[in-house]
This record gives sequence, C-alpha cells and structure tokens, in this order.
Amino acid sequence: MKPNGITFHHPVAFWLGCALLTAGVFAHAPMFLMGRHTRWQMVGMAMDGWMLAGMAAIPLGVLLSTYGLMPRLAQMRQTLQGGRVHFHIADGVPLNRAHWVLVLVLVAALAIDVMKPATLGFVVPGMSHEYDITKPTAGLLALVALVGTTIGSVAWGWLADAFGRRAGILLSALMFMGTAICGAMPEFGWNLAMCFLMGASAGGLLPVAFTLMAETVPAAHRGWLLVALGGVGTSAGYLLAAGAAATLEPLFSWRVLWLLNLPTGAIILFLNRFIPESPRFLSNAGLHDQARAVLRKFAGDAVSDRAIEADDATHPGAPEIDDPHAVRGLRALLRGRHASISWGLLVCGLAWGLANFGFLLWLPVNLTQLGVDPKAASALLAKGAVYAIPGIALVVWLYQRWSSVKSLVLFIALSALSLLGFAAIGWLQLRTPALTTAAVAALLVSTSGVIAMLIPYAAEIYPVQLRGTGAGVIAASSKAGGILGAGLGVAGFFEHFALSALLIAVPMGIAAALLLRAGIETRGRRLEEIQSTLAK
Repeated sequence: MKPNGITFHHPVAFWLGCALLTAGVFAHAPMFLMGRHTRWQMVGMAMDGWMLAGMAAIPLGVLLSTYGLMPRLAQMRQTLQGGRVHFHIADGVPLNRAHWVLVLVLVAALAIDVMKPATLGFVVPGMSHEYDITKPTAGLLALVALVGTTIGSVAWGWLADAFGRRAGILLSALMFMGTAICGAMPEFGWNLAMCFLMGASAGGLLPVAFTLMAETVPAAHRGWLLVALGGVGTSAGYLLAAGAAATLEPLFSWRVLWLLNLPTGAIILFLNRFIPESPRFLSNAGLHDQARAVLRKFAGDAVSDRAIEADDATHPGAPEIDDPHAVRGLRALLRGRHASISWGLLVCGLAWGLANFGFLLWLPVNLTQLGVDPKAASALLAKGAVYAIPGIALVVWLYQRWSSVKSLVLFIALSALSLLGFAAIGWLQLRTPALTTAAVAALLVSTSGVIAMLIPYAAEIYPVQLRGTGAGVIAASSKAGGILGAGLGVAGFFEHFALSALLIAVPMGIAAALLLRAGIETRGRRLEEIQSTLAK
C-alpha cells in the first residue's frame, strides 16, 4: 500500500507529459538567447519555428500529465458500503517527523506560489520600457493576474474536492512551468495571456495547500500551523521575488523573472514524493485502505487498524459522511448550515481586497494630498509594514491560545476601526505625524492579521467534500475585492479619501457582526467534531 495514498493514474503518461512540457519551454531558448546581442530586448522579433512548436507542445504536455495524475475514478467510491475510517488517533498524536516534512514542503510550495505574483511589481518597469507602453497599460498585468487568481482559486478548489488535494498541487506546478515561456514573448499581449494562466495556478495552489494541511496535522496543532504557514510562506515568497529581481534582473532583464517559473515549478513537482493525499479525502472517496496507510505514516506504524477504526461511541464526532443527496458546490456554501459563516467570510474577503488593493494602494497619494511630504508618506508605510511583522506572531498566538473565531472577528473589527480613523483624519484634516503613523500601522497590522486567518479558518469549517471548494471561494473573494478595488481606483473612488475609508469600513463591520453571531470555535477541535456542531 502506497503511504501517500492515491498514486498516479498512469505514471508514464504523467512523466512523459512533464518531459513534453519542459521540452516546449526549452524550445524557446534559441530565440531568447538571440536577445543577448540586444541587451535581452526581444520586442518585435518574429517567432521562429522552434518557438511555435514549443507553444504547441506545452498544452499537450499539460493535458497528458493531467490525465496521468488523475486518480482512477472507478477505484474511488467503490467501497463506500464498508466501515469508514475514524481519525481520533491521528488527531491525538504529537507532531512528528512526517508532519514537519509536510509543513516544510508546503511552506516551500506556498513561498513559490506567492513569489509568482510578487514578481509583477519588478517586471512592470522593464516591460514598460521595452514594449514602449504606459505604466497604466502595463498595470493591466496586475489586473489580469487578479482575475486569474480569482478564477483559479475556485477552479482548483473544486478540482481538489473532485480528484484530490495532491492532484491540485501538482497540476498547479505544471501550470507554473508552462508559463515560463512568457520570458521569451516578443509581444505584450502574450504576456497578458501567460499572466492570467500564472495567476490561475497561483490562486489555485493556496487554498489546496491549506486544505491538505488542515486535514493532515493533529487537531491540537492545526490552528497555529495553518496561520504560521500563511505568514511564513508569504514572507518567504516576497523575499524570493525581491532577491531574484536584485540579483538576476540586472544581468538578464525583467524576462528572467518569468523564466524562473520553470525551475521553481519543477521544485514542487520533484517534492511530490513528500506530498501525501489527504487521509480524509481518501476515506470520503471510499478508499479506506489507502486512508489507513496515510494515517500510519503520520500516526506511527504502531497504530493498528482496530485503533484507527475505533467506535464513535467512545470518541464523539462522526466521520465526515459524504451524503449523495446533499447540496454540493457553490450552492452548498450559501445554503444550509454553512450559509451564515460563508456570507461573513465572503463579505470579509471582499472588504479586505478593497482595503488592500484599493485603499492602501492609493494611500501614499492621498497622504501627500493631505500635506504629508512624499518621502515621509513612504517612510510611514515602511514603518507600518515593519510593525506588521510581529503582528503575525500575535495572530498565531491568539488563534491557538485564545480563540480562532474571536481572533478573526477582533482583527476584522480593528481593520474597520482603522479605516474609520482614516475617515476622521480626512474629514478633520488632521496632520499629526504620530496619529497618522498609528493609523497606518493599525491598518497594516489588522489587515495582515485578517488575511492570515481568513483562509485557514475556511479550511477548518467546511466538510471534507466541500473543503477545497470552500477555501477556494473564500480565497477568491479577497481577489475579487482587489479587482473591484482596481476598477474603483480607475474611476477615481479612492481620491475621496475619507469617504472611501468609511465605505470600506462598513462591510468590514458587517463581516465582523456576521461572524461574531454565526462563527464557531475551531481551536483544538477535530474537524469531525466541528461538523457535528454545525449539524445541530
């Protein structure tokens, strides 16, 4: 029995597809290397035969690999009539080597995932110069990437629920690798297309990684590990993007930051042996023997099948039964027992996106219009970002030691209060540096805390057959808020400093009220126990 659960459907097809995809990317190398004579300027070059052949090979490779990694659907659900696997043993063990290996692999995957969209800020200046386009036109990259992440979060969440968490992570890595060809594209339009695909793969990996972590680590450590995974992975991703830009971009231009998608995606691919399938997904799919094999890996070989299958009468919280008649997909999020929590999280995600990709983006300009020196405005934001770093440690501690839902509500409320503070600063024309610094720091710390807890909390509250979709939709809501924020920014909404702060504070407050009323405690509780509570 494989300790990682579901194996590849056709391993030969999977690796052959990977080889075809990689060859397709390398087929762009001859044309890219021609750029060394023009300081890596490739705009206007005609695509050669190798490049066209490579562009055809990449989607074929992705399709072949996808076919190879998908599980045998006939094998799934064939043993649903048998006794289901219970997880109290695995939830009660201390963290061991298998858990820490999974944590490190998912941190690496998440850092690579965050690195992709983070490179956009470093790409835009050089791209604008080479293609001779305005910065607003180049800014379409960010908008297209946000659209891609929004769609990808939902699509990959559904895929993870249908075919497995491991399949979702590996498919995301394959998409990363294919989008590396953007580094050799002679036209801006092709960059936009690749940026959309990159955003889709990046948006998809995030909720799937949180879902796999939530379903694998012991209940006592699940909360703080999920929040820490997001904080550490995000910070590492931005550091990798900045480091690559500082060391490689001066040598090979902005294009090298796209080309890095091949090796970084390959890292995730070659770490696949350390990425297990979720035992809860396996059990829910009817693959009980495979689920037990993964449980032994994380709970220890000494754990017997009889212990794993112990009766629920002595361990409250029934297994997460997949009711064939239950409402599924997006409708299940907004109807029934999860509806109130879903609406609270969705409103929170939209408001967070508006604050992060809208209000904060325009904050330097608005502070300057209030009379703050431009350099001083940048310094204020830098100080606020520094204060946000220890704030994440506070978030982890509160989420684990105090309350998961109350911590989330607290930081949502603090975000709303910070925005109301900016509204007061704008209307009263307050220019006190200490007050402005405090408002900036409070907003950055509170919004960083909200996003650090939002997706982990979503990964805990939904049932196994809906967990990937739920986490993906909540992740998508924050990106959708960013898209809305970008559109409102173009329309001039954020030029009304005080009014925009007030109007974003309103949905933040509504989200806090909804979650305070409908949210449930997840700290230290087994996932099955959480579902039993929601069912009452």
